[in-house]
Amino acid sequence: MHITFNPKQSAVIPYRKAENKIEILLITSIKKKKWIVPKGAVAFNLTPFESAKKEAYEEAGIIGSNETYELGDYSVKKSSGKVIVKVFSLEVTEVLNKYPELNDRERKWFSSKEAANKVSIPEVSAMILDLENEIK
Repeated sequence: MHITFNPKQSAVIPYRKAENKIEILLITSIKKKKWIVPKGAVAFNLTPFESAKKEAYEEAGIIGSNETYELGDYSVKKSSGKVIVKVFSLEVTEVLNKYPELNDRERKWFSSKEAANKVSIPEVSAMILDLENEIK
């Protein structure tokens, strides 16, 4: 029996190419101001990737390519139980000056290594480091 996997949340690791390396865009969480990647609940009428792209626009003010790599998933413990977050790559094609959460978050570009050290979720750190190999 095959069970289809339906994540409750999805995220993107936004990146851009800069001279044979990639840079990763991180944003701060609203409450704790920790460095994170854009993520959110999967909207019922969108695929997990489309939903994560929408979050990237709202939270980080970025528009990205429709080509993506599925990088993996991780789980988060919430009061409602365990939530699976599916993670995708997002090559940034446009950085906007105005976006919905502009005043709520910081955004900053980091090298892969810096970004992997800034995020607190080990699985996301590993995906950031893997992404550089995936892109080359």
